[in-house]
Formats: sequence, C-alpha cells, structure tokens
Amino acid sequence: MRIVVIGAGYAGTFAANRLARKLKSAEITVVNPRPDFVERVRLHQQLAGTATAAAPLASMLRDGITSRVGTVDKIGHGSVVLDHGESVDFDYAFLAVGSTARPMRGTVPVGTWEGAEQARVALAALPAGGTVTVVGGGPTGIETAAEVAGVRPDVRVRLVGSSVAGCFSHGARQRARAGLERLRVDIVDDDVTEVAAGPGRCDGTVHLRSGTAFASDLTLWAIVAGVPDLAARSGLAVDSEGRAIVDECLRSVTDERIFVVGDCAAVPGARFACQSAEPQAAHAADTLVRLVEGREPEPYSLRYLAVCVSVGRRDAVVQFTRRDDTLRRAYLGGRTAAVLKEVACRGARFGARTGTGV
Repeated sequence: MRIVVIGAGYAGTFAANRLARKLKSAEITVVNPRPDFVERVRLHQQLAGTATAAAPLASMLRDGITSRVGTVDKIGHGSVVLDHGESVDFDYAFLAVGSTARPMRGTVPVGTWEGAEQARVALAALPAGGTVTVVGGGPTGIETAAEVAGVRPDVRVRLVGSSVAGCFSHGARQRARAGLERLRVDIVDDDVTEVAAGPGRCDGTVHLRSGTAFASDLTLWAIVAGVPDLAARSGLAVDSEGRAIVDECLRSVTDERIFVVGDCAAVPGARFACQSAEPQAAHAADTLVRLVEGREPEPYSLRYLAVCVSVGRRDAVVQFTRRDDTLRRAYLGGRTAAVLKEVACRGARFGARTGTGV
C-alpha cells in the first residue's frame, strides 16, 4: 500500500508516524516544502531569538518513512504532482498543508517560518529606542508582543487588535492584559487599516480605524488566517475559506482516498491549533487502519480542553474550555500556567514524533 502525506507540520508528521507504527507494510512518503519540521507554536520564540522552532525532519520521522523536499502542485486521481513535474502515486493520501498568513502590505508575517526568520533578522538590527508594532490581538499577537518586549526592553512594543485578548473569558482577558502591561507593552484596541511604507525596508506609518496614526520601525503581522489553495487548485470541494470539505471520518467528500487533517480541513467547530491537528491526524490514521482491516470507520468527535497563551518566558494564561471549545470561567495564570504551556508544547512535539498520545 502506497501512502503519501502532504505537509510535515503537527498533523502530517503525526499521521505519518502513526501509520508507520500501525501499518508495517505500507510505503509511506512525506512531501514537505522544506527539510525541517517547524513548531508553529514556537515561531514567536524563533523571531525573538529565545528558542529554535525547527528540527530536521529526519529526526522526527520513524525509520522506513521516505521524506521528499518539494512543493505539491496538484493532488488527485491517485497521484501527487510536484511543482517540477514529477509525480508520486498513492493508494491513499493525507492532505495536511496547514494554514498560512495573509499579511497587510508593509508588515512581516510571524505565523510562517519565512516570516519569522525575516522578523528575527529585522528585530536584531533594530537599534535601541525603536518601535515594534504587533498587529493581532489573539494568541499569536499576545505571544509575539510579550516575547519581543521580554528580550528587547530597549524598544517600544505596541500590540494592536480590535479587542486584545478578547478570545478569553473576562478574568483571563484581564490577566493576559496585566501580564502585557508588566512587560511595558502598549495595548491598543483598534483596527489597522493601512501601513504606509517608510524609507527603510521594514518601517512605515500605521493607520488605525479611529484615525490615529503612528510611526513604526518594524510592523509584525500576527494573524494566522487562510489556508494554502492546494485543495481548491486540485478540484477538491472546499468551503468559503478554502478548507477542504470532509465527511465525518475526515475524508474528502470529492475523493475518499484523500484524508484531510489539521488547519486545511473544514471540520465544523475546529480552530487553527495543534490541539486540532493531532487528534484529527490520529483519527484519520486509525480510520485507514480500520478500513484495511475490513472494519467500519467511526466518526470523528471534536474535543478541546483549553487555550494556552504565553505572556513572556515566566508567565502564561491557560483558559479552560468545554469540549466544544466554548469558554469556561476558570483559568490559570502566572508561573504554573507557564509550566503547563511548556508541557503542552513539548507534548505536541512528542506526539508528532511518535504518533502517540492522542
């Protein structure tokens, strides 16, 4: 049996390793644009220089799995076509290309490896007294602003979003904002309408919906939204956001040989997170095992526990949620929450590397 996994993030790496463990005779090939596994949850640390967010893909995949560096141009009809024209045939495929960022002109995205690297270089070159603006009031923006403020106390950091930390309950929101204020992050509850380019490579003027404008030496786009268009380009049914529409077992409704997992899958109620990616990858891999063994597949069931957000190296907020991801009032803050967040990050990496734990 030939299995091709497209994408080597949390979902793709987890699926490949789980399949290799459970289907010993399968020929598994992982196709990824780069030879590394990138920990998306550590990209804010990568740009700040406090951690490395990439590891060689070979160190993450089980023995026997073949990895190929390349970009997939199209998938379908039992074949994956790479951008240079070569093709890889499959009996089953796992589409796990994740999500991406669509930055506003004049900003540097921090939700991609390339963007985080560009931001790291620009931040390192920023002189004391400069200003860094982080656009996005959700978890990515909070973590980015806090990390930058923690390592560069000599620059001014602004965090701009329509409602900074608005994804939390009232208590957790106040706790996250208090942590940002302790790091001397300026919180601006407003929308960015334009970033007018300045004379330098990364500087410009940030314009807000309220009419306010201010100069920024480095403007970071910390909003992860949208998915690569591979599914749509391949003729698979997609929703309005470009996510591949799947059945209750996470198979493409266009082609049952293609499982879709992670951010690029249109799973009702799912959000962009490794909390979504790895359980979906586990279920899809187990579904294929059931099919191979002649058993009936089971429907996927969504399950969340919490939203974990770092506020610097020694602080975090853990917002507990119900199974369907609606918020509970309960949350944790401080050093204990920071430890839990780190445990969760390491657990996600361990799960991806072993294909276990979900």
